[in-house]
Amino acid sequence: MFGASTLELLSFNPPGWGATLARGLLASLQIAFGAYGLGLLIGMGGAYGKLYGGPVVRDLLEVYTTVVRAVPELVLILLLYYAGTDLINRLLDVFGYAPIDINGLVAGIGVLAFVQGAYATEVLRGAILGIPQGQIEAARAYGMPPGTMLRRITVPAMLPFAIPGMANLWLIATKDTALLAIVGFGELTQATRQAAGATKAYFTFFMAANILYLAVTLLSNVVLGRVERWSRRGMPATAGAGR
Repeated sequence: MFGASTLELLSFNPPGWGATLARGLLASLQIAFGAYGLGLLIGMGGAYGKLYGGPVVRDLLEVYTTVVRAVPELVLILLLYYAGTDLINRLLDVFGYAPIDINGLVAGIGVLAFVQGAYATEVLRGAILGIPQGQIEAARAYGMPPGTMLRRITVPAMLPFAIPGMANLWLIATKDTALLAIVGFGELTQATRQAAGATKAYFTFFMAANILYLAVTLLSNVVLGRVERWSRRGMPATAGAGR
């Protein structure tokens, strides 16, 4: 009456593996938060460098953003994870220090932040360009220091333009953590592969992973929608805004 896969699904009850998936999800979220936050800092610096830096700075940032956006992310992760670790240890050896074993969590955050930073640079650069120049000129005319102008004029004015793009980058960060499974890091996808491989219940575990990723996305959409509506308070309503 039931097929073999159906019988397997009905009789299989893995409470222990549920904890493994939960730990994998927690690791994925840790990497996503860390990479997103660090990538945002890189992006802010990159955007300002592209807009207000000298020719050398602008050229270097252009190379950075072009290469990251052109090369597949999986290739970049393999390159940065392995070659980057080797380069750091070689530099330490040159200066007389012992090699270090870089923590997998730190390495994962650093690799994905490098990728996120390139996209964040372009998102924030476009958002800054969207600020009415009269506001910037007025702040300069009043002699407002650059730091104060950034905090009181630039960041509040650019938020409505930046948040939709940054929201997409957050969702990309949560999905890109799955790519770290290729280097053996124990995030959700790697945990799912281990559970499915050990039990042969592939459908069960990969469907569970899909549901967890979907739950993260739906919750993120609710939070990001509220943030976007908050950033646009006092602005004229536009079609589709705050969805």
